Amino acid sequence: MNKQITINAVSAAFLALVMSAGASIAYAHGDETHKKPNANAPISTEEHAFGKQGDPKKVSRTITIDMNDTMRFGPSDITVKEGETIKFVVANKGKIMHEMVLGTMDELKKHGDLMKKNPGMEHDEPYMSHVGPSKKEEMVWQFTKAGDFYYACLIPGHFEAGMIGKIKVTKG
Repeated sequence: MNKQITINAVSAAFLALVMSAGASIAYAHGDETHKKPNANAPISTEEHAFGKQGDPKKVSRTITIDMNDTMRFGPSDITVKEGETIKFVVANKGKIMHEMVLGTMDELKKHGDLMKKNPGMEHDEPYMSHVGPSKKEEMVWQFTKAGDFYYACLIPGHFEAGMIGKIKVTKG
């Protein structure tokens, strides 16, 4: 029994350390390091392995994704059909900055490593949504290929703490 208490105490201490480190990094990675996409900009036609920017006038359905300071998304698994255009309403229920970035697992890992090396980098890609505490953002994405894709918070420490979700895109 003492061994179990010790393991639980160590696990709790590690989680507290990761969350506090992530919190200080998240504040350093504030709103000023990310540009908001221009609402009047034309829709990008750039195709990615996981789809392309969707037309807000052709949304198939809306999915709300909650983010919180326990480094989790809700829901953490979603299923969409190939060709569907989804409007994500990304809601930060926490007290620190979070983001939702779509991609393949390899792309997310590479981007996460890049953000660790360059925490002040600026980007405004249509497959990224940066959401301040108690705020909401919208992202419209069309899933053009079947497969398994992911969404993650790439703020240093968040991805490593398990802030990741899965998108299963089924054949239309």
